[in-house]
Amino acid sequence: MKRAEISNLYDLNQTIAAEIFEGLMYPWEALAKISDFIRKIGPTLDPERYEQRGEEIWVAKSAKVAPTAFLNGPLIIDEDAEIRHCAFIRGSAIVGKGSVVGNSTELKNVILFNSVQVPHYNYVGDSILGYRSHMGAGSITSNVKSDKTLVVVKDDEEKIETGLKKFGAMLGDFVEVGCGSVLNPGTVVGSHTNIYPLSSVRGVVPAGSIYKKRGEIVEKQG
Repeated sequence: MKRAEISNLYDLNQTIAAEIFEGLMYPWEALAKISDFIRKIGPTLDPERYEQRGEEIWVAKSAKVAPTAFLNGPLIIDEDAEIRHCAFIRGSAIVGKGSVVGNSTELKNVILFNSVQVPHYNYVGDSILGYRSHMGAGSITSNVKSDKTLVVVKDDEEKIETGLKKFGAMLGDFVEVGCGSVLNPGTVVGSHTNIYPLSSVRGVVPAGSIYKKRGEIVEKQG
């Protein structure tokens, strides 16, 4: 399933967590490794640039964190990131350089690459968001199937059994998700793709496309 491979989704130069992807083919294989990775590299971060703010919580000194935000470890907030009013970071999260986590946004077991924006009422769980990806207001990742069975990634006739009960979405670099959209468990969106507002998305969406609705995906022009 080439379209879902790490090399086709992400520029690994745009995350502090590049090492976590070494030896892996698909990005969801990294989900189980996030917490241990943070615990490993947190203590090695330059104390001139990062400070430890609590148990297993490392925050860059250049980051802006609202006093009303809730931070739970293990957690790394990288340089120049902004954590806004009432953001809720439950732990096992890496927030990339220059990223924005906004009002009432909730993160859990995620990697946000650099310059990611989840600025308004988003839920992002068990997911990886690529460089400069953006989730519009109210868009969320749904990370558990309603029947509680294990998540399967589907790309037309191809299927991959992930063995994961919790798996939200893998967004490639420069993905734009429209307001109010739901990314169903096992969603993979290729880089430079736009998702229409109020969409319900599942399966693998090709890179460089516009997702209008299920069965109506067109290639970007120009």
